Amino acid sequence: MLPTSHLAAFLLTVYILILIPGPSVLFVVSRGVALGRRAALATVVGNTTGLLLQLVLVVVGLGSVLASSETVYTVIKLVGGAYLVILGLRSIRNRKKLAVTLAPSAVAPRPLGMIVREGFLVGATNPKGLIIFTAVLPAFIDRSLGHQTLQLATLGLVCAVIALISDGTWALASGTARAWLGRSPRRLERMSAGGGVTMIALGMGLALTGRRR
Repeated sequence: MLPTSHLAAFLLTVYILILIPGPSVLFVVSRGVALGRRAALATVVGNTTGLLLQLVLVVVGLGSVLASSETVYTVIKLVGGAYLVILGLRSIRNRKKLAVTLAPSAVAPRPLGMIVREGFLVGATNPKGLIIFTAVLPAFIDRSLGHQTLQLATLGLVCAVIALISDGTWALASGTARAWLGRSPRRLERMSAGGGVTMIALGMGLALTGRRR
């Protein structure tokens, strides 16, 4: 069940959150720059699988609680917004480390199976994914429609599809432009800093957003 009363706002919010450079995006870009498009796409497959694992755990563990408790929802929303701000500040502060992390010579060739597993670990432990599923998605659940756990699962699957498309685009772009990106670490620094600023803004917005009635 997909609530449609705020669908445009939901799609825009989630797309921006997924698009901006976070742990998953930067890891995909690092694989594209270091190992090429094939490895980057394998990373995306693993990353999306890890994201789906997060979704299952959230739906099973938090769906009914979020549906019934306004207090729990408010606490999770505020904690999620604060952590987005922290991630944004960290992304700005650590932007210069990208020059070393994403250097083409920094990663040795490895089997695709290993790359998929590494992508899975990044996706399964990505804090931004947990924030989206636990703090952002509940704000777009329409309680008048009922079946709130099902709504949470459906919105989460939409997020996973958007993440697959967005990260796949990053993979193709970074793999194609690996030489161009490798010649100028400052481009990656600016990307990280810009993503940090966007995460800070979205975190503050999340903390001030109420639940959809």
